[in-house]
Amino acid sequence: MQAMQGPPGYGPVMVLNQKTQRQTGRQAQLSNISAARAVADIIRTTLGPRSMLKMLLDPMGGIVITNDGNCILREVDVSHPTAKSMIELSRAQDEEVGDGTTSVIILAGEMLILSEPLIHDNLHPTVIVQGYNRALQEALEICERMALKVDIHDKERMMKLVQSSIGTKFSSRWNDKMVEMALQAVITVARPKGTSPEDTSSSNPYSHKMEVDIKRYAKVEKIPGGEISDSTVLRGVMFNKDTTHSKMRRRIENPRILLLDCPLEYKKGESQTNVEITNTDDWNTLLRMEEEYVENMCMEIIAFQPDIVITEKGVSDLAQHYLAKANITAFRRLRKTDNNRVARATGATIVSRTDEIQESDIGTGCGLFEMKKIGDEWFCFLDECEDPKACTIVLRGGSKDVLNEIERNLHDAMEVVRNVVYDPKLLPGGGATEMAVSMGLRRAGMKVEGVQQRPFLAVGEAMEVIPRTLAQNCGVSVIRTVTQLRAKHASACDEVEKSGEFKACNWGINGITGDLVDMEELGIWEPFSVKVQTIKTAIESACMILRIDDIVSGSKKSAK
Repeated sequence: MQAMQGPPGYGPVMVLNQKTQRQTGRQAQLSNISAARAVADIIRTTLGPRSMLKMLLDPMGGIVITNDGNCILREVDVSHPTAKSMIELSRAQDEEVGDGTTSVIILAGEMLILSEPLIHDNLHPTVIVQGYNRALQEALEICERMALKVDIHDKERMMKLVQSSIGTKFSSRWNDKMVEMALQAVITVARPKGTSPEDTSSSNPYSHKMEVDIKRYAKVEKIPGGEISDSTVLRGVMFNKDTTHSKMRRRIENPRILLLDCPLEYKKGESQTNVEITNTDDWNTLLRMEEEYVENMCMEIIAFQPDIVITEKGVSDLAQHYLAKANITAFRRLRKTDNNRVARATGATIVSRTDEIQESDIGTGCGLFEMKKIGDEWFCFLDECEDPKACTIVLRGGSKDVLNEIERNLHDAMEVVRNVVYDPKLLPGGGATEMAVSMGLRRAGMKVEGVQQRPFLAVGEAMEVIPRTLAQNCGVSVIRTVTQLRAKHASACDEVEKSGEFKACNWGINGITGDLVDMEELGIWEPFSVKVQTIKTAIESACMILRIDDIVSGSKKSAK
């Protein structure tokens, strides 16, 4: 209930509806900070290679077992508005770069937690926000200086890179297998963009020279059963369909493939039509015309001598008969997305009408067509394609939950490779980058004048949360480890100041043993774009949440 004092002699004037709850000023800010802390605490234990799994029950009664930050927060039902916006962060991070979803929440939460004492000391939120923004610019410059250029064809370096993403996940036992699959899938799907010269200028952030569409062209097929080590990336595509006729060939080498998206059956009229027939012969003529129409379509197809015909629509019994007689294998009702993948892999063009087929539309890029039975279903494999630009990843595993988790891990790994293909720069992992940024901000903070100095230094302190959490999840003494790490980076900073030339300090925490190691030796690297995106998102969202000074809940319900 919000009341304003009316003119003297009158009672208070009601402005807002009696039912609304309203938090203003400091109360609102503190409740926001505690909400952010609660969200960060949910997933704090899922950071690093020694991470725990979370088991979530969804409203339908299904269970999800995962340690993917984005996946956990997607399933958690949250009522506090600020917590909701925090969850939105990890989704944005997942869509933008695909990795670092846990880190971004922990960092944003820490930024807010460290702003609490500043608010208690009556620092105005806008001052804190200005300090945070200055620190952000400085942090990005430090990252820029530490970045290491990488050649995407250097397989060993790329393997190590993906390992830092997958090593923290459930599938880390089959690490090498997973890493190889992710690399192979992305490099298969990547293709150079035919862009005009002005597009490739460095000023445009979206002017990637490569186009990597994982979502559309790297399909993950999960088949329960078998061992995880049986998973493979095909040099081509597969789909869960059987041939339309039992007599059709089930294995063809170097097949000629024709893709259609028109039905091979008689066309029914769009609207309802009634035909009155007075003569019995006319009825037979009608039926014969229908048959001739289908026969005609089949003859147009057979003229090009394809071995496999795949259509997105139906194939009538009559058409099956003609195709089987001509020794052609037919598949019907294939999904549009699958058809696009087959087209990319085999070099075929999807044709909309049978009378418009040309020789150039036939795909000859596939090396082997084979039907295989896995479990109790038939799968069609179009394998051994020459230079396929689409691929299918076949995942095998014990149960559905295991497969879902592995798919999520693989998705993260592929995104990591994609980021490096786009922007081939790396930063050291294991909390080394964060510690270096933290140290750099401490040094730079000494030069910041006035009130902004405290928030500026707070960002530096918040950065330490990542190495701290890594140490915590390993079960080693947190204070000792972080202090030693801080000392390493501080001495590196001193050296830089003495010699005047920048030398990156890559010391971080080995997430498995909790010891301090040089990331250069351990070989844990992360993509530059993921790290930078994490820092940007975390600080910007913390700034946004700090500027909220009024929460009105129970606002107008839509009129029923």
